[in-house]
Amino acid sequence: MRIIIALLIFSAIILFHELGHFLLAKANHIVVVEFSLGMGPRLLSWQGPETRYSLKLLPFGGSCAMLGEDTDDQQPGSFLSAPVWGRISVVAAGPVFNFILALVFSMIIVALAGSDRPYIVTVDENSAAYEAGLREGDVITKFNGYGIDLGKDLYVYSYLNEIDAGQIIHMTVKRDGEKKEFSFYPDKNVRYLLGLNRTDSDVLEVGSLIPGMPLENTGVKAGDVITSINGFEITSAEAYDEYIAEHPLDGSTVHLTYEHDGLEYETDLTPAVYETPVLGFSYNLASEKLKATEVPKYGLLETKYMIRTTLLSLKGLFTGGIGINDLSGPVGVVDVIGDTYEESRSMGVFAVVINLMNIAVLLSANLGVMNLLPLPALDGGRLVFLLIEAIRRKPGNRELEGMIHFVGLMLLLVLMVVIMYHDVIKIL
Repeated sequence: MRIIIALLIFSAIILFHELGHFLLAKANHIVVVEFSLGMGPRLLSWQGPETRYSLKLLPFGGSCAMLGEDTDDQQPGSFLSAPVWGRISVVAAGPVFNFILALVFSMIIVALAGSDRPYIVTVDENSAAYEAGLREGDVITKFNGYGIDLGKDLYVYSYLNEIDAGQIIHMTVKRDGEKKEFSFYPDKNVRYLLGLNRTDSDVLEVGSLIPGMPLENTGVKAGDVITSINGFEITSAEAYDEYIAEHPLDGSTVHLTYEHDGLEYETDLTPAVYETPVLGFSYNLASEKLKATEVPKYGLLETKYMIRTTLLSLKGLFTGGIGINDLSGPVGVVDVIGDTYEESRSMGVFAVVINLMNIAVLLSANLGVMNLLPLPALDGGRLVFLLIEAIRRKPGNRELEGMIHFVGLMLLLVLMVVIMYHDVIKIL
């Protein structure tokens, strides 16, 4: 069932993307030779007066093949016979239709389930935020210069931008329709750490060492088992937690015994100070019902959120904040859709529909953004050549352009295979 649902979502998004190309091609009097869903050999096919409509074997992808699209053919009805701005509209229509589909789904979700308005739920009266003037009910509009439209905007910002304990926070809020600005240093949560990540075993086994932390400079290695701390025997991970609760770590030297390859060793170390920022307030992340007149606005904001999140993820990919292991291809997306379906079933049909539509919005917005990237073989790459033609007022080298798109397509296929491999590894 999960695969069928995933295929239906994929098919709807791809079909709408290709429909954009198809409709704008027709509007510019370009003959569409074949309109297909899927790739590879045809399973079903119907020949219309001008266009062949096909369902193909591989369920990922689709095409809107236009007459003379990749040739120098300029006969009436061919792609090149249309004015350059007409061709630009045809190529851009696919991603634009993805954004339109994302907007339609977003408006349906907002109408049914509401949205997460970014207002402050609570403020700690002993916090720097309260002292600066923030109050419950304030609507957040900017956080360190980052525009906030929804509660999850702030969540994504905090996830992608680590806030330093000594960093000043600048916030803009609306209170009773009036804009107010506040600045404050976040409070600090001070902890003392040894520097280990634990495994899920019953004993206190070292899963890994945290770089730059005290334990890294001792003889302790991943896989070792901590057996005592300051003379207190550690028989389980729970025993360690109980000890730390009763004897919190501070700047004092700690005496550890640990087991390595069946032998017991001892070491002394001083826990490191670890400070984490505390904003001092909580904000809304729960969807709340809206007035009918607010649905279009928040539908647009939800779509904007999905597009911006995709762009921020791409930025993280190029800056190193996100690795290739964080990417997902068709296999990974099918797995996510399946997991979402299974987890939502217990909450009823409404939850299933809303959660799957949210994934559809993300995928549609993602496909729109990715296709607009100025990379060969993608719509964005074709737009680059068409815009150059529009500026120069004469066509470029068609053969060179075709070669560039072919090389780009091969590289994209290699990337897809790599991502698919990582998807399979993560699932297994």
